[in-house]
Amino acid sequence: MKRSNLIYNDFKIYAFSFFEDLRGSLTDLSIIIGIIAFYQFAILQTVPDDLPTMFIGLMLVAIGLAFFLRGLELGIFPLGEDLSQRLANLSTRTWIIVFAFVIGFATTVAEPALIAIAHKAALISSGEIDAFTLRLVVAFSVGFAIVLGVMRIILDHPIHWYIIGGYFLVLLTTLFSPVEIVGLAYDSGGITTSTVTVPLIAALGIGLSSSLKERNPLIDGFGLIAFASIMPMIFVQGYGIFAYGGGGQGSVPTTLGTTTAESTTTFWIYAELFLASIRDVMPVIVVILVFYLVVLRERIADFGKRAAGFGLVVMGLYVFIIGLELGLFPIGESLATELAKSGSLLLIYSFAFTVGFATTIAEPALTAIAGKAEEISEGSIKGANLRGFVALGVGVGILLGAHRIINGDSIVYYIMSGYVVVIIMTFFAPRTIIPIAYDSGGVTTSTITVPIVAALGLGLAVSIPGRDPLIDGFGLIAFASLFPMIAVLGYGISKREAIRFHERRILRMEKDVVSKVSRHLDADLKGDGVEDSAYIESLPIQKKNIITITGESGSGVSTVTDKLAQSLEYRKFSAGGLFRNLALQSDMLVEKLNEYARSNRVVDHEIDTLIRRLGQGNEIVLDARLGYHWIHDSFKVYLTADWEVAAGRIYDDIVQGRRKGEEAVSIGEATESIRKQSEHTRERYFRHYGIDIGNTSPFDLIVETDDKTPDEVVTLIRTHYKRWRIR
Repeated sequence: MKRSNLIYNDFKIYAFSFFEDLRGSLTDLSIIIGIIAFYQFAILQTVPDDLPTMFIGLMLVAIGLAFFLRGLELGIFPLGEDLSQRLANLSTRTWIIVFAFVIGFATTVAEPALIAIAHKAALISSGEIDAFTLRLVVAFSVGFAIVLGVMRIILDHPIHWYIIGGYFLVLLTTLFSPVEIVGLAYDSGGITTSTVTVPLIAALGIGLSSSLKERNPLIDGFGLIAFASIMPMIFVQGYGIFAYGGGGQGSVPTTLGTTTAESTTTFWIYAELFLASIRDVMPVIVVILVFYLVVLRERIADFGKRAAGFGLVVMGLYVFIIGLELGLFPIGESLATELAKSGSLLLIYSFAFTVGFATTIAEPALTAIAGKAEEISEGSIKGANLRGFVALGVGVGILLGAHRIINGDSIVYYIMSGYVVVIIMTFFAPRTIIPIAYDSGGVTTSTITVPIVAALGLGLAVSIPGRDPLIDGFGLIAFASLFPMIAVLGYGISKREAIRFHERRILRMEKDVVSKVSRHLDADLKGDGVEDSAYIESLPIQKKNIITITGESGSGVSTVTDKLAQSLEYRKFSAGGLFRNLALQSDMLVEKLNEYARSNRVVDHEIDTLIRRLGQGNEIVLDARLGYHWIHDSFKVYLTADWEVAAGRIYDDIVQGRRKGEEAVSIGEATESIRKQSEHTRERYFRHYGIDIGNTSPFDLIVETDDKTPDEVVTLIRTHYKRWRIR
């Protein structure tokens, strides 16, 4: 009976999660439906022949995406991260490197988007480019790229030096490559990271960085997808130099040369699609099983749940692809071709931007990575914001790519200029956003985006006189990979500047508090007796993205607050720092100001008023005695320390000049001072507020810091904060 209840409860949880995924998929897909409907009915003013079937197909896309995302959470992400950690903990690094190459090669060589583009390139080049050889070159380059990325994590090297070096290699090979291969090579960097490959590669990087000491999964875990996007550009251009022997003549076919399968029955088409879905996932399953059973010689924990996850991934891909074939592909390709033939630049540019934005928003790989980035960053990076900026970058990129084809410009100038912008922005962007920005170029061009973008580029090249489909038709995917990096780096820079803006605002508010309290102090010293401000009790503020920290003197509250805010990319405020600054501005010792605050409530009143104002914002870490009281639904942390340990820390801080407004005394005197200050502070807050600050029951986490470094305390707080936020 108990087992059946557990199964029933698990089913309810999974069903709820699935319907949440389905709701999100339908929301994302509604953007695509709206754009297609607008251009189809309002602009072209035509009705597709099989409109009901297309609508069914679009619904299947949403359902398939929901199954796929649920399968990732149950199967690929947990197994990929667990396997990466286990391999990283082996005495030799050889197996993690072998795993990196095999997973990169195996998942790429069977990638549907790569197969389609390779056959299209072979057809347009009249056989100069061999489709199978091209696939092998790209797959080998991805395997090599993942190995290089793994070595970067192990060696703890900054990612931007690798990526910038890769850009220079792309430029160098471009100088020697035939023009017929350049656009295809640039596109190959965007088609290698598929719907299945991206989550597994991300799981590999996150799992490896989580298992190594002094690695940050947000900074070190992301970035492998960026390597898998750059290396194919270099390798394919090298292949082009060999294939064309230094240059070719190109070709200008009058049609795209698409093949048909009219004689094939519908049953066999769907059967082939199902087999293709299994084929896409099978390399991942085989690699994981081999490494678990042969290399590690261990059984897979929760095998039934993991198998169900892979089953959902296969089912999701199958339903997703059927939906694409029935709904999105036919109408998308038709629209792209018709608009290219219309000759209206306004229509072409607007369609290029909107279709780029809409298809990217619905990309399963981007949805998965954005969710993982939000999870690891504990919400400091919003998945929805990240997807929005990536989609914006893709829209702008495809618009510029279409402009390049229409004008007949060389793709090299556009792409290389974009790389220069990326390099410059890298030096101004926060470290936490750089790997995600680089990865965003690889997650945007997958199952949905590639076919429609490729159709638009080749359609324009065929429709415009003097354009070569091989030289001009390829390259739009490269634009769709490059500009999201610029957009996400811009998002990171703007987010950091917003934090700095709010910190400057907090500083102005602190100065205002200092000014008000100083007037009271001056008046009291002169004997004018300024009346104490009336204390106004206000309702606690409800917030969940705020951390309030307090604790005993010398427990490391200020240091932990600073480091925690920095790691989460939150704003910070320290009431203790403000109190010491107030003492310094008033030419008083901290002890004297404490005595004044015991008898005059203006100090606490002004500081508490400021805290309540700060509590109306979000994403902030507050070091304040009563922060947990005024911001009731914050994550409340209390730090403790032995008095002698605390006294030693305070003494060192005073000697090093880190605690202004306090006099250096012996450790023994500092210990006695802490005891007295603790008693006086407890008495003061009980008299003013009726609150016993020694009562730790309201706190969500109590940390004893005697034998912990500030970084260890921060890690502990982040772990508990992450669990608390999802409760």
